[in-house]
Amino acid sequence: QVQLVESGGGLVQAGGSLRLSCAASGLTFGSYMMGWFRQAPGKEREFVGAIAWSGNTYYADSVKGRSTISRDNAKNTMSLQMNNLKPEDTADYYCAAVRGYSTGWSNYDYWGQGTQVTVSS
Repeated sequence: QVQLVESGGGLVQAGGSLRLSCAASGLTFGSYMMGWFRQAPGKEREFVGAIAWSGNTYYADSVKGRSTISRDNAKNTMSLQMNNLKPEDTADYYCAAVRGYSTGWSNYDYWGQGTQVTVSS
C-alpha cells in the first residue's frame, strides 16, 4: 500500500521560512516524479513544484526563486524549502507521486493527506 506522509507545516510570519517533508512508502520511489501541490480555501489545487528521479526540478512561477525541492532516493523522502513566505502562500500543501513526468495534478497517482501552511501578514 502506497503512503505519502507530509510534515512540517505550521504558522509562520510573512518573510519567514518553512521546510515541508514528504515520506513515501510502498512504491519504488526512484521510479516516480514527486510533486508538491497546494490548495487554498475556495481555490483550485495548483502546482507548486516537482522533482524528477534524476533530480531535475520544476517550479511554478509563483514560488520560483523562493523555493527549493530536493529528494533522497535512498531514504524515500522529498522536501520543499520555502523562503520569504507571503500571505498568499497560505494553503494546504500536498505531496504526490507520478510515473513519468507531469505538472498537472490530475495525472498524479498517489497523494498525501496534506499539511497546512499559514502565513500571517
